[in-house]
Amino acid sequence: MRLGPARIGGAYAWRKLRDSGARLALGSDFPVESVDPRLGLYAATTRADASGHPPGGWHPEDRLTAFEALRGFTLDAAHAGFAEDELGSLAMGKRADFAVLAEDPLAIDPGRLRALTVRATYVDGRPGYERPR
Repeated sequence: MRLGPARIGGAYAWRKLRDSGARLALGSDFPVESVDPRLGLYAATTRADASGHPPGGWHPEDRLTAFEALRGFTLDAAHAGFAEDELGSLAMGKRADFAVLAEDPLAIDPGRLRALTVRATYVDGRPGYERPR
């Protein structure tokens, strides 16, 4: 462990940060990590890798709810870039960048978030992707 046992508790301490009132600007470390936000939602809510390891999650006390993770990838990320008036939520006058999902990410088990079915994506209100029927 490069950080050592005294400092490792502060690594990716999403719950501690969120509970302190901090906004979490979540995203990927592309190209190191996939840009796919489903993987980030899964990681933030389960604290596990794609194989489900470690069981119960790494430092599970720092898991986020699906709502908190989704906000971190949308409105709070826009806030961090000083762009919350332009994007990050669906509202009149903002860019309409969004995905249409087959499942509700706020209503399913967090372990299923990485497998959400994307039906369509829109960028600036224009179709970007549509899943074949």
